[in-house]
Amino acid sequence: MAQKNNRRLNKKILERLIIIHNLIKSGTYPNVQKIQSYYCEKTGYEQVGVATIYRDISTLQVEFNAPIAYDPYKKGYYYTDSHWDLALNTISQDDIFYLSAVKILLSDFNNSPFYSEISRVINFVTETKLSPENTILSRIATPPAPGVVIDKELLQNIVTALEHNHIVEFDYIGRWDSPGDAPKSRRVRPYQLVLKDGMYFLFGWDETAWNDEDEKPAGGERLFFLPNMSRLRLTEDSFELPPDYDFTQKCSGSKLGVFISSQVDRYEIEFYGSARPYIKSFVWVENQEITDCEEKDVTRISFTSSQYLPLLEWILSQGKNAKPLSPQWFVDRWKEEIRGMVQNLGENA
Repeated sequence: MAQKNNRRLNKKILERLIIIHNLIKSGTYPNVQKIQSYYCEKTGYEQVGVATIYRDISTLQVEFNAPIAYDPYKKGYYYTDSHWDLALNTISQDDIFYLSAVKILLSDFNNSPFYSEISRVINFVTETKLSPENTILSRIATPPAPGVVIDKELLQNIVTALEHNHIVEFDYIGRWDSPGDAPKSRRVRPYQLVLKDGMYFLFGWDETAWNDEDEKPAGGERLFFLPNMSRLRLTEDSFELPPDYDFTQKCSGSKLGVFISSQVDRYEIEFYGSARPYIKSFVWVENQEITDCEEKDVTRISFTSSQYLPLLEWILSQGKNAKPLSPQWFVDRWKEEIRGMVQNLGENA
């Protein structure tokens, strides 16, 4: 939907365009005076200027390619193609409902420029098409979620870097850094912003990443949590986006969270009690296999995954109702976490 001649379409203009379009499409050959009176009748406004109507007709012709012509004999406007329709007119109430629901589902990100822009576009369409009496959207809600503190300027600079494929440099404190560690300088080719539960991550190629087998930075794909980034700088250096840049293709079929690793293992986990129906309600990994043993009150799931850390957190979140069986190194890691929790109990154990 182009915005030529600096005439930005808004709800009121869109409302007039739809009314004018419907009147012309009715085949009654309305002239400007007829359009004026019909518009006031439909909206309750006392008047609308002749120049405004002419501008709206021009907008339909130029911005929407409407085949409008004037018949000098019938002294009114008509469509040279009777099958032409205004695109917004073809949006159903169901479409509007689902479009509005998207805005609600994105509310976790309501402090971001993305939400503002998406809301503006959705509102532009829905406020004109959705009846004010329609309250069905109040029957959809998302639960309150913790808000993530985001530096909006930093986020906007990342978006700019994504748009132009520019390398960014910033200081970063990683998840595994010790308290008091100084931030490390990073130089990253930004591939994607990854969004989850109101959190923002930058996925890209870190030119400064070290490989354990090398004695110098070899580079590698990394994820960065935006609140842990500071002093971000846009460079003039550009890069070519690789064809396999998509983060979702790096998860080896797992759907467990924002985490990547080159190590893929086969996992086997048992779930008990109230966790059993919960586990069977989702597709956690594309190649998952689930088996039940009702006599033992056990549900077993097996799959391959490279997302060991979200998997560990997932199992721990089920408490006594989950136990990993393999691989052994993962079982040992789980036991280590359990021992740490018991140790935290101290004398209260």
